[in-house]
Amino acid sequence: MLKQLALVLLLCGLALAEETYDGYKIYDVKTNNPLEKQLLYRLSKNEAYDFFDLPRSLDAPSRVMVKPDDQVAFEMLLDKYHVNFVVVDENLGDSLRKTSEDNQRMMNMRSAGRSISFTAFHRHAEINAYLDELALAYPSRVKVEVAGKSYEKRDIKTITISNGDGRTDKNVIFLDAGIHAREWIAHAGALYVIHQLVENFAANSDLLRDYDWVILPVVNPDGYEYTHTNTRLWRKTRKPISASCYGTDANRNFDFHWGEVGASSYSCSDTYKGETAFSEPETQIVRDLLLGLSGRGKFYLTLHSYGNYLLYPWGWTSALPSTWRDIDEVAQAGAAAIKSATGTKYTVGSSTNVLYAAAGGSDDYAFGVAKFPISITMELPAGGTGFNPTTNQIQGFVSETWLGIQAMAKKVVQKY
Repeated sequence: MLKQLALVLLLCGLALAEETYDGYKIYDVKTNNPLEKQLLYRLSKNEAYDFFDLPRSLDAPSRVMVKPDDQVAFEMLLDKYHVNFVVVDENLGDSLRKTSEDNQRMMNMRSAGRSISFTAFHRHAEINAYLDELALAYPSRVKVEVAGKSYEKRDIKTITISNGDGRTDKNVIFLDAGIHAREWIAHAGALYVIHQLVENFAANSDLLRDYDWVILPVVNPDGYEYTHTNTRLWRKTRKPISASCYGTDANRNFDFHWGEVGASSYSCSDTYKGETAFSEPETQIVRDLLLGLSGRGKFYLTLHSYGNYLLYPWGWTSALPSTWRDIDEVAQAGAAAIKSATGTKYTVGSSTNVLYAAAGGSDDYAFGVAKFPISITMELPAGGTGFNPTTNQIQGFVSETWLGIQAMAKKVVQKY
């Protein structure tokens, strides 16, 4: 009997591990009034629906992924309340297979001797190898360190970039990416920032005159690898919580108003807050890095996707911090630079007021506890149907993102 049970659990685990998303649909739902928007907020609490984007604005559609078994009921409910929707992807599985094949094809076409490009998404080991390459090639300006290990014992590396003048008292810009595993364009964005600061140093030396940059390009390597090998839209870390539930939403796990709002206590939920604050080794690493920079750290920037947002504290309340205008000024500089160069519009504001309340985020912690005066979450644009940009979108997205980051960094340097 025990053997049979073990076999059943194994098969269930394989079924979960080999998620193909065949038959999954992606919907854009347009609301016309606050009551319809409230309906979507209630639906977002249902674990059957994965809301990729749920903006407060009535003008912006909400995007949601629905499993085959739930689609009829979902559409009937929206019809009942006369809520408009369109299907933007009839079969997500087909879309994901195509992007995976394109990514592999572009990986095979890489130039010899280069560990990364911006025409493909790279695995965690390749990203770490690129950091090590830079440390060898630019020893006076680049330092790579293992900040700690993930739950599955992968090295989580930071790269510290300077201008090589040997000063140790400089202010610091700290950037991280990949807290949420499925947000691949965020990892690529962080790599592009590294590439610009190190390999295009002459054009960006002003950003390193009085500041060092510390960048952690993959906060959640276990989850990131899992999205490459098993479940493309996995969001959380990978530490087991129970026999059937894995992982914690790392961006609900920071110890600042932890668990108060916008986070789930259900361990299988995508927004599970964790057994305790800082229950995850990955969030402990970010915490220690932030606290270690207290005093020198002036700008914390965390890259996510998607939605074209520049968000700042607070995430746990609609109230604004007393210095919100300083943060808004920096964020607005980034939004203006992007719009001027490409026409892409970013929405700027506090997390709660632009999107929704969610406590336990890294940006609130960096601002409220580690005392970074500027703390911003940058949600990069959607690709494909949301989290699956095509390979030919990568270069455009990351170069556009860099324009915003560059402008924000210049404003921080000017202010502090």
